[in-house]
Amino acid sequence: MKALSRSHSVENSSMPFDDFQETEKNFSAIFDRLFPLLRSITGPGTLESYRILQEFMPLNISRVDTGTKVFDWTVPQEWRCEEAYLLGPDGEIVVDMKDSNLHILNYSAPIDAKMSLQELDPHLFTIPQKPDAIPYTSSYYKKRWGFCLSDRQKQTLKDGEYHAVIKSEFVDGGVDIAQTKLEGRSQREIILSSYMCHPSLANNELSGPLTLLGLYHRLNKWPKRNHTFRFTIQPETIGTLCMLHQHLDEIKTNAVGGLIVNMTGGERDRLTYKQSVFKDGIIDKSIHFAQANGVVLDTLDFDPNSGADERHYATPGVRIPVCNVTRDFYHLGFVGYHNSLDTKEYMRIEQIINAVDDLERMLMIADNCVVYENRELVGEPQLGPRGLYPSLNFVAKTPDEAEKEAHAELCRIKWLLTLADGRHDLIDIAERTGYALHDLAQTAEKLKDNGLLTLKA
Repeated sequence: MKALSRSHSVENSSMPFDDFQETEKNFSAIFDRLFPLLRSITGPGTLESYRILQEFMPLNISRVDTGTKVFDWTVPQEWRCEEAYLLGPDGEIVVDMKDSNLHILNYSAPIDAKMSLQELDPHLFTIPQKPDAIPYTSSYYKKRWGFCLSDRQKQTLKDGEYHAVIKSEFVDGGVDIAQTKLEGRSQREIILSSYMCHPSLANNELSGPLTLLGLYHRLNKWPKRNHTFRFTIQPETIGTLCMLHQHLDEIKTNAVGGLIVNMTGGERDRLTYKQSVFKDGIIDKSIHFAQANGVVLDTLDFDPNSGADERHYATPGVRIPVCNVTRDFYHLGFVGYHNSLDTKEYMRIEQIINAVDDLERMLMIADNCVVYENRELVGEPQLGPRGLYPSLNFVAKTPDEAEKEAHAELCRIKWLLTLADGRHDLIDIAERTGYALHDLAQTAEKLKDNGLLTLKA
């Protein structure tokens, strides 16, 4: 499928892309640069956010232009907002976007008008159940104007004339998408995705891209990757649809699974995985394997009514098994969901590092979920000439650790040569034999290097 996009190359990187330890040390400073930007599904704030991340990972930024038909959607005009404030009856500033960009209804139409409190009221948005929180509210596809404020503040507003000023505009632009790949030994692709479209929200907006940034540098340090990893950041819903519009044929051909990464900060001590629609992807299998081997994690069934962009991958014309991972789904008690209580202090940078640690381990399992084929289809190959079988048939009564490991490896070799039939992956073999996946992977590499196994594409 031909992409309707413009591409932008990486420029002026301020640090080596392989220095992941330095990147993680700078997570707090990167967050502080990203947090104040006015982001939306389009516009300069989102593009500037990509530019900041582009300093730390080699992102390619592309655009799908306003008016482009993307499946059943049409890319909207780009929204820009220079200034927004509300003055009270005595000329006092009631709310000002300079104080928090949550104060402006995201995608608000422009206005410069005076009106009574009664006329103003339908354009004020609050959360009565959380009286001190400023809500994040948007109106992407229907033009309206408005301000967001705490319910406690709204209750103090007195009668009189108010002056509403919103200096916004809608221009032809497009939806911007940021991507990079870490190539593996095969084109089998694992998608790692997050979104960038909310204004000043910490956990709900910035934890996902920061986690992807950490994972990029961790995976870039691996000595080998069996799979290719696609890192993609875009606005929620319309951005993911635009990304699929650009790359659908490639993704349907190569993708074996993926993860939507969002809300990885917060108070809970472990991550929650939402399974893909048919529970049949490489991440699903890795989750089940990890649980069976004592890793404590929570899982949820697929539900298109909760979560994020995994539902777009689940639709009939795509059917890529993409899971979701989070620490703080809103229905699990996330008090800051879409409001100003979602702060850096609540998110906690150390929880992002913990998520990077946990997800790297999960992705190691997924990356070892590969299929080998025995090149000697009939009979067991002769191992001795290849240095894979002891030349002396002797076992001590009390074998030392080296002898024990040599015997264990010989057992792994025989199981691998038996089950490496082009159908069983290493997780299947680990579950059948009880051997550690990591040990099987190392032994399979040794057999591959000796010409006995081949890695199935």
